Amino acid sequence: MSPDILTGEHFINGNTASAEGAIAVGCRFFAGYPITPSTEVAERMSRRLPQLGGTFIQMEDELASMSAILGASWGGAKSMTATSGPGYSLMMENIGLGIMTETPTVVVNVMRGGPSTGLPTLVAQADVMQARWGSHGAYEVIALAPASPQEMFDMTVRAFNLSEQFRLPVSVLSDEVVGHMTEKVVIPTQDKVPIYARRKPKEPPSDSYRPYQADADGVPPMANAGSGYHMHVTGLTHDERGYPVITAAAQKKLIQRLCDKIRKNRDKIIQYTEVDTEKADVIVVSYGISARTSWKAIRTCQKHGMKVGQLKLDTIWPFPEERIRELAGMVRGFVVPELNMGQIVYEVERCAAGKCKTVLVPHPGGEIHDPLDIYKAIKEVAK
Repeated sequence: MSPDILTGEHFINGNTASAEGAIAVGCRFFAGYPITPSTEVAERMSRRLPQLGGTFIQMEDELASMSAILGASWGGAKSMTATSGPGYSLMMENIGLGIMTETPTVVVNVMRGGPSTGLPTLVAQADVMQARWGSHGAYEVIALAPASPQEMFDMTVRAFNLSEQFRLPVSVLSDEVVGHMTEKVVIPTQDKVPIYARRKPKEPPSDSYRPYQADADGVPPMANAGSGYHMHVTGLTHDERGYPVITAAAQKKLIQRLCDKIRKNRDKIIQYTEVDTEKADVIVVSYGISARTSWKAIRTCQKHGMKVGQLKLDTIWPFPEERIRELAGMVRGFVVPELNMGQIVYEVERCAAGKCKTVLVPHPGGEIHDPLDIYKAIKEVAK
């Protein structure tokens, strides 16, 4: 294996593509604990990072892994971890810490069947609401949903850039099938990889420096710890100096800004892919591997004369509620196939607001949908 950044065409699985995407965008620190079905991400990083002067650490558990990548980020490194459902649950407390301290980093979650130990080697998509609401308190998140190895590469790159731009942990919500699927992945040359450079303070270190004083977009510049700037980083509610201020007024000011920096920049964050939605009577709203499974059903319906389109969610959070509302007034209904017993379907139903039907095609995991089940749901809504 070359010690350089990979370029060109490669036949690799999604987990490997995610690791190479992280490397291409400048990640040089990985801390993680092996867990099926994400382990290939760690394995790849364990070999590649030492070749590039980076650091790989196998931690004792997922709590420590999340702590380590937060600390590495404050030290100036682009950092990352990878996990699956049970590990993601363990990381939630420190993901909340990363949101409160505005620490850019990336968490790749290759979802599997649950609850608990569940199906360690088999697919599911049941961590979607956990990604949004898993930590406590009021906050906003960013989560991306790749549906192919190529998207694992591309969306890992984008996750790092979004984390740096908006200063928070960003989740890549993959799934076992996408993570283990092997396909052609095209990796561009280094000059073609988009990289968002971390915004640094313009002023030199001084007693007046405020590490949490935000720019106009609601995001503060971020100095590296140890670079001469006075730092106080805490999970407590804090002021612009980073000092704890335990009052309702301080909470309102801080939490409002943490939410607004995502809410007011939704148009810059949200991405989705539409196919044949313009004149559709029924739209399949899907993500991850379920988006690909849906295509067989959609094509079959179209061959039978039904007007069916797809809205593929590339960004799950923030949720594209504006587009769902627009489409709801144009169609008979939405069909939502998920490898869970119903999660994103409730967001679709909320945004449709009774203007059209919303039908779930549930599946508890362990395997992907039978396209026939999606076909039947589309046919029922199209009546």
